Amino acid sequence: MSGESDRTARVLAGDVRAGARLMRDLDDRRPDAMAELKQLYAHTGRAAVIGITGNPGVGKSTVVDGLIGAYRKQGLKVGVVAVDPTSPFTGGAILGDRIRMQQHALDDGVFIRSLATRGQLGGMSRSTFDVALVLDAMGYDIVLIETVGVGQDEIDVMRAAHTTVVITVPGLGDDIQAIKAGILEVADVLAVNKADREGADRAVRDLLHMLDLRDAEGGRRDVEIVKTIAAWGLREGSGMDDLLAAIAAHRERLASDPEGQSRAEARAAAHVIELVKGLLADRAARGLEQLGGMGEVARSVATRALDPYTAAEEIAAKV
Repeated sequence: MSGESDRTARVLAGDVRAGARLMRDLDDRRPDAMAELKQLYAHTGRAAVIGITGNPGVGKSTVVDGLIGAYRKQGLKVGVVAVDPTSPFTGGAILGDRIRMQQHALDDGVFIRSLATRGQLGGMSRSTFDVALVLDAMGYDIVLIETVGVGQDEIDVMRAAHTTVVITVPGLGDDIQAIKAGILEVADVLAVNKADREGADRAVRDLLHMLDLRDAEGGRRDVEIVKTIAAWGLREGSGMDDLLAAIAAHRERLASDPEGQSRAEARAAAHVIELVKGLLADRAARGLEQLGGMGEVARSVATRALDPYTAAEEIAAKV
């Protein structure tokens, strides 16, 4: 491509160092990095992007670890975007997924990147879309996005993923309630993990019942339910082969269904909207600085010298 930077060319060649530095610069919102991402965009669209979501404690990282091993067994290159809670002290990701998945650390066919949520309600960093695109451009066949697990706002993961896997476990009534409240709506595949526990079959029946109720109300699409014991790795009976098959079946359905194109357009629209929000937020932050910073504005509001509505309007007027 004309005008292509040296780093862009190295990223397209699969250079891990170049890709990692570009991801870091994108997370820091560096203008030169954004210019490079624009150049890379035409080279993306080949990777299968799979979202992994669910409430805390259901074993999302263990499932991701199993999926990495299963896809690598097939000879596929795997990139992982692990969205972690933000440290209140450093602003960085704190769960350390690269430590949890250390068995893959020396595999040059696996790249794992942790991102901090930085306060995003949906558990998705503003950089998640960007990092997934970089991994795509680098030639990774599969991109797994693991979210924090924050309830209804997990719908964000669907916006970046071709296939969304929602994970639950037996015996967590609150987890089922959360699914009833809305997580079910983002699921393309439902995985009942830790299926060696008592109540796994009941959890599957509950999910089937909820799907039946949704279908009676004009449900969105077919959702397959699989049972997994991700802690068993790739051993027989772990259910990881069933999970891979369910993900592959969903991809095949989209390829032969008009829904596939509508989903692609929805992802594109969501990406543009997120970028617009980010640009407006950055400009609002600069406008806030012109007003003396949030500390000064907050003091004025707290002392009733200024009402919060006017304060917000003044900040927005600077955008």
